[in-house]
Amino acid sequence: MTPDSALYIGGVTHQRLRPVAHRLSYRAFWLLLDLDEIDGLDRSLRVFSRNRFNLISFYDRDHGDGSQGPLRVQIEGWLQKAGVDIGRGPIRIFTMPRLLGYVFNPISLYFCHRPDGRLAAMVYEVTNTFGRRHSYVIPVPIEDQADGVIRQGAAKALYVSPFMGMEMDYEFRGRVPAQRFDLTVRGLDADGLLITAGMTAKRRAMRDFELLSAALMRPLMTLKVVAAIHWEAFKLWLKRVPLTSQPSPAPDKVTLQAGPRESRLGR
Repeated sequence: MTPDSALYIGGVTHQRLRPVAHRLSYRAFWLLLDLDEIDGLDRSLRVFSRNRFNLISFYDRDHGDGSQGPLRVQIEGWLQKAGVDIGRGPIRIFTMPRLLGYVFNPISLYFCHRPDGRLAAMVYEVTNTFGRRHSYVIPVPIEDQADGVIRQGAAKALYVSPFMGMEMDYEFRGRVPAQRFDLTVRGLDADGLLITAGMTAKRRAMRDFELLSAALMRPLMTLKVVAAIHWEAFKLWLKRVPLTSQPSPAPDKVTLQAGPRESRLGR
């Protein structure tokens, strides 16, 4: 049986519109991992491992609540609290893996499907450079399930940048990964659109040669992500973009959204 897990190679773009224009882009690759296939991939691939060191690896504690508890059980628990039951439908995570033991994932995506393949819910797992993580659990409307369309939104709940305040909303637009994948995240405040971020990638087979090639073409990718974040922050500081203070973290590390929401900014 052909695995649903795959390698995706592409890039990321960020564009800030106010109070000064600022843009960045970098190449990247991600893994789309069916949570029920990861152990089998560990056994069949030489350069990929689960919860142990390798050129490319996936550690459960890098996600969810940070424990070694089964990741699928955690996600299912959040879905149930949000009123979504997927039975034994697949859950697939789209994420950067560890390279030589190191990773930093600004955002990982969970595609939660019903047994018939329809997309039932999304989980957006956001991590900041201060070591905190927050997940947004959002059901997919019935009219979007068959086509795997992503048209969702959430109120910002995690401080991610000293150059952006907390009074913001996110908009997510895209589709379920297929031969190509793309997702756009828009950040809006009381004055309108502030920032956009995009991920685009093409699918490759989950094979040793493909994984090795991706790692060699993008050496130290995960370290470069962190370096790029701090370098771009320094350039924003040079442009005199105002700083914001970091608030106390939200009491709950998970935002559960049971249905359509209205923007808290009144747009």
